[in-house]
Formats: sequence, C-alpha cells, structure tokens
Amino acid sequence: MVVSFDLFGTLVQVSMPSDPAGAVAAELSSRDVPVPDDWPIAYRESHVDAPSGAEIALPTHVKQALRSRGIESERNVTRRAVASAFVPDVKTRSGAREAVKSAARYGPVGLCSNCSVQGLAVQALVRSDVNRNLFDAIVTSVACGWRKPDSRVFESTASQLGTRVSDLTHVGDDPATDGGIEAVGGTFVDVNDVPLTAIPDQLAER
Repeated sequence: MVVSFDLFGTLVQVSMPSDPAGAVAAELSSRDVPVPDDWPIAYRESHVDAPSGAEIALPTHVKQALRSRGIESERNVTRRAVASAFVPDVKTRSGAREAVKSAARYGPVGLCSNCSVQGLAVQALVRSDVNRNLFDAIVTSVACGWRKPDSRVFESTASQLGTRVSDLTHVGDDPATDGGIEAVGGTFVDVNDVPLTAIPDQLAER
C-alpha cells in the first residue's frame, strides 16, 4: 500500500499572516526595496501568464508585481523577503504522528502539498511533531510546478514513490484539491469523514 498525505490543514495547522501583502511589504522595505503606494492592489493582480493548473512561486509573483510598478529587485532579495514573511507557527493535528507511522508500516509514504513558497512545507514539517524521516518523497506544487487537483502533481508523487498513480491513496482535508486523486484512479481519504485518529485502523482493514 502506498499513501500520501496533504500537509496544511491535514497533518498540521499553520498560522499565516492575516495580511500577506502587508507582511511581504514590510520584509521588502526592511531590505531597502521600495514598495509602491498601491502595493495591495499590485499584490492581488495577476502578473504571470501560466497554464491552467500551474503553480506560480510567490517570489516570482512578488518580483513581477514590483516590476509592474517599475521597481526592479534582486531575485534572492525577493525570495528571502517572502520566506521571512511566511515563517510558520505550526500546530500538529491530533493523530497526525500515528497516522503517518501507521502508513509507513505498509509501504512508501509521501507528502503531497500545495505551497507557493519554496521551503515552507519542509519548514512546517520540521516544526511539527511528525517524523519527517518517515516520508519517502516530499512533493510540493512549487517544486513540481503543478497544483492539486491537477493530475500532474499526483503523478509526480506516485512516480517518486515508485508506484502507479491509480495505486496511490491520498489523505487530505479538501475534496476540491486533494480529491483530484480520484480523477486519475487513485483513492481519496477525507479527514473530515475519516479523522486522522482513525487512519491506522482503516489502513489495517485495507
């Protein structure tokens, strides 16, 4: 049996800035990057023409938002500003540790998470109580280029776990995104219906 888990909202709860645009602006300003007066508007606008289902890295979006207002910034400066704006406050969800440990008894385990900030998912996982070493693959949308429910993120996860996507069971909290595994023949386990604390028993039954 091969199982993947969603991260945010499934294994962990993460407190993020209530005003993302403002948090990014503060970090940019602290690095001497001028922030336009209409930054909240620029931040909300689309600046990258990407195909449906593609993930746009947030530092890329921020860099292009600045450029749309005539401001150039170094890539590393933008990346560090975004990373600092989204330092996570992490709370491990009840049953998460046991659910991942149980899945690891039956076969490879993966993490499959939507995340537009490079390194944020791993940072959140490290700050959680879940054993990172139990994961045989960590796949994020920003790394593979596609967001759930796009089939390609699930296919990438299955490939890295050495299985067919139709044989992958994905545990998540959002039917609209995590449920996309069903479109490619895999199995979706919704933690709103089957809580993490019940995952070990369900896996044992299967």
